Amino acid sequence: MGMAKEGYRRLLGDFLLENRLITPAQLQEALKVQERSGERLGRVLVNLGYVSEQDILDILEFQLGIPQVDLSAVTLNPLLLESIPENLIRRHKVVPVKKEGGRLTAAMVDPLNVVALDDLRLATGLEIEPVLATEKEINASIQRYFGMPGLDKVMEELEAPEIVRAEAVNLDQLEEAVVDEAPIVRLANSVIIQAVNEQASDIHIEPQQENVRIRYRVDGMLRDVMTLPRKFRFPLISRIKIMADMDIAERRVPQDGRIMIRYREREVDLRVSTIPTVFGEKAVIRVLDKGKMLLRVDQLGFQERNLERFKKIITYPYGMILITGPTGSGKTTTLYAILSEISSPELNVITVEDPVEYLLPGTNQMQVNPKAGLTFARGLRAILRQDPDIVMVGEIRDSETAEIAVRAAMTGHLVLSTLHTNDAAGALTRLVDMGVEPFLVASTVLGVTAQRLVRLACPRCRELYELEPGSLVRMFLGVTPTEPVTLFRVRGCRYCASVGYQGRTSICEVLPISPAIREMIVQKAPASAIRKQAVTEGMVTLREDGIQKALKGITTIEEVMRVAYVEES
Repeated sequence: MGMAKEGYRRLLGDFLLENRLITPAQLQEALKVQERSGERLGRVLVNLGYVSEQDILDILEFQLGIPQVDLSAVTLNPLLLESIPENLIRRHKVVPVKKEGGRLTAAMVDPLNVVALDDLRLATGLEIEPVLATEKEINASIQRYFGMPGLDKVMEELEAPEIVRAEAVNLDQLEEAVVDEAPIVRLANSVIIQAVNEQASDIHIEPQQENVRIRYRVDGMLRDVMTLPRKFRFPLISRIKIMADMDIAERRVPQDGRIMIRYREREVDLRVSTIPTVFGEKAVIRVLDKGKMLLRVDQLGFQERNLERFKKIITYPYGMILITGPTGSGKTTTLYAILSEISSPELNVITVEDPVEYLLPGTNQMQVNPKAGLTFARGLRAILRQDPDIVMVGEIRDSETAEIAVRAAMTGHLVLSTLHTNDAAGALTRLVDMGVEPFLVASTVLGVTAQRLVRLACPRCRELYELEPGSLVRMFLGVTPTEPVTLFRVRGCRYCASVGYQGRTSICEVLPISPAIREMIVQKAPASAIRKQAVTEGMVTLREDGIQKALKGITTIEEVMRVAYVEES
């Protein structure tokens, strides 16, 4: 096993270095993580964001001559699948594709895994010919043909009382251990693991009239993952509630809970919320992966002009910087990127958040706890007695927090926070509406950024097309009904799981507070007038930024219209 792993590490690392897909420093970092976690080097490199699964497959195909296979386009033979033990298929991430004479073609994530090849040879008595497939495709095929691990067994044992007993929440090495655990525990853990692997932000467990629907929110959009028989309603929700230390006997009122797990060397924080519906309790689990790689400011998706303005704003030693947008628009990610950029050992950085979403080295992070009386306002007051240089307040929700934050910015602190407003100009008038004196807003706010998240068009299946005359899109673009316009659209392919999009980026508008705008705030000018002045001074609006990205093929015009259509109407 050791030799196989060592060979794979050396070969894969060399291949990726030769083709300049990673740097020597990145390889060393990945090898350190790999020593700790025991995962495949390829998986570690993907988790760190250095390469994609497809990059690894392309390199292995080129260097080793092992072909790739598109499992989504292959009809697998159930008899062939049943001829190999399920635990072997799950453990080694291998799917048998076809059998010809004494040879078995098997799709694998790691074709250099000698142990996996030997186990398959012993189990089948056939010579194994490996082909390459992504881990995502292999997992999807396993789930399609075997379902969740031991699902039949779960259904048989649903009446047994011990299936919802409380157990320690530890998901380390669960993918292998999952086959041996209590059935409903196994099912709940599998739902969580799959969500973390697919980088879902939320898990929805929804009882329907005839079944239980499970959906994940990935890249901001919900997608169906599986449908379970109706009898799973109570045991599955009960198991989740036990993990979250909630009252399983109470099903008539909404409840909240929290689960902390460790998985793949990362801390994952799960926020559980349940509500009663006519068909039983619905649970939504917010997935906060604290081990995710934090983005740098230049990775946020700002175009050159916006990035230049943004970097200028965040270099001021004191004052207030505001990030605005609706829930799920990436405001917290932007705040963390700013802190990563400007924090240093000489500065005391303290945050008060709800909840703490990522762990930031070198900072002091505090989580609000309304039940214990720790609100944003109270937390902020306490922080100001802690000799801070930089203060991050997760959100300004009320006039008390707004007033304290503005006073802190005025007395020599750099304050970062978020507001729920539609655009950048609206944040300035919102503070005044909250009861903050206009002259205080004018003298403390350094700049405001409004942002939205749009999905990235899949680079492999996007294509150019001519916008037809008379299309409603032309109104959004501000072009005549007949002017020639070339845009990008997506078809969906194996690389993006037929969705057409992979990952997200931001569209934004950056509003620095100029002397003219400062004067307008003092005069209590409406947001529309401030916005007009900002555009005159060169502000690129949300809509314009989105249109530019759609014309470049970074995203599609449909995505931009979805998140920014009403902004300037």
